[in-house]
Amino acid sequence: MAISTPLFSFSSSSIHSSSPLYLPKLLSPSLTLTRGNSTSFSNLVIRSSYSETGSSPEPINFRNPEIRSMSRLGLSMNESSKPSYKWQRVLLKVSGEALAGDHSQNIDPKITMAIAREVASVTRLGIEVALVVGGGNIFRGSSWAGSSGLDRSSADYIGMLATVMNAIFLQATMESIGIPTRVQTAFRMSEVAEPYIRRRAVRHLEKGRVVIFAAGTGNPFFTTDTAAALRCAEINAEVVLKATNVDGVYDDDPKLNPQARLLENVTYQEVTSKDLSVMDMTAITLCQENNIPVVVFNLNKPGNIEKAIKGERVGTLIGGTWNSTISRT
Repeated sequence: MAISTPLFSFSSSSIHSSSPLYLPKLLSPSLTLTRGNSTSFSNLVIRSSYSETGSSPEPINFRNPEIRSMSRLGLSMNESSKPSYKWQRVLLKVSGEALAGDHSQNIDPKITMAIAREVASVTRLGIEVALVVGGGNIFRGSSWAGSSGLDRSSADYIGMLATVMNAIFLQATMESIGIPTRVQTAFRMSEVAEPYIRRRAVRHLEKGRVVIFAAGTGNPFFTTDTAAALRCAEINAEVVLKATNVDGVYDDDPKLNPQARLLENVTYQEVTSKDLSVMDMTAITLCQENNIPVVVFNLNKPGNIEKAIKGERVGTLIGGTWNSTISRT
């Protein structure tokens, strides 16, 4: 017996139906998903015809529809192909010193705005971006330990508070140009930021928000480089992008040797054996154990952040290989 189901129309926020939302088991499903030219899923219509053999209906949950799961039901969707990028979820590590610019003040608003604009340009392409920010432009714990009786743990905690200051400033800059941003801290500061909750952070990214991780790992004796590697592994980001004041990793100190050569690719073993000043050994080891590539690039060159996030060749790639189809720009 051929039966035609009611017409269901639903939006991202609500579902409306002329009858209870139940569909019988399908023997020969023929489902078509159509939509307008709009890129949003504000109006979706499902039409279905099927044959029933007397089996009882089963409920279908539309509370959190996902297009990927719809393919298993035989749904087809006409959607323009999107450009493919090397990475879809990245973690950008910005040092505190980089935020200071020419060091005339602790934070240079021009630097934060430049970062925000480049991050905005890639988030609009669907790439998920998280940030870890340092605090060396305000206070570096390792430098102040021992001063006036200040022990290393207390000095590091002060440094963590400095990262929160930078994160809030960067959040305000991003939201001023329309980028929804959340700050999550490693220890609770509920009046100014969210506590770090991994699943909440991932959900923010899936919704297109930028997440800034502050206060490092929440533990003394660990750098923000280690925090970047740790958060990258936790949120399943595909790469750590380390924005610095140099073009990448050189085979020698470029300040002392003008003939020093910029390296395009470096292995984790070379970083540790040659003691290359890229990241601290804890961070590099964590990246190596979790197969996380690291890109070291110059923050001060306009467009470099966007290129790095898109996966274009810029700076030095540690623990990976560049896609041969991507040319250096």
